[in-house]
Amino acid sequence: MKQRLPRGLKFVLFAVLATAVFCLVGLIVTGLWNALLPPLFGLKAITFWQAIGLMFLSRFLFGGFRGRSGWSRNWRHRMMERWEQMTPEEREKFRDSVRGGCNPFAPPPTERPTA
Repeated sequence: MKQRLPRGLKFVLFAVLATAVFCLVGLIVTGLWNALLPPLFGLKAITFWQAIGLMFLSRFLFGGFRGRSGWSRNWRHRMMERWEQMTPEEREKFRDSVRGGCNPFAPPPTERPTA
């Protein structure tokens, strides 16, 4: 039989692992900032704690603190509903636009050669 770790030990291990990952990400952000932005844009180098603050600021501004947004949870369901409401012409137009990819310089799908 496999022995289970006590709950308190699991909590301590999780806290140590989370702290290590947090510090590692802070070091990566510091290193990337200091390696790229001062030579490219003439910005000042930052410290570890400034990198941690930058991570919190970007999370607050761009991600919020509630975990994943509701949009990412139900996108497939909403897309299926939209698909069902489309006419066959709209569906074909959508398929053509998806096949075209994300190249803004590509000609529209109707002008592409069929060879």
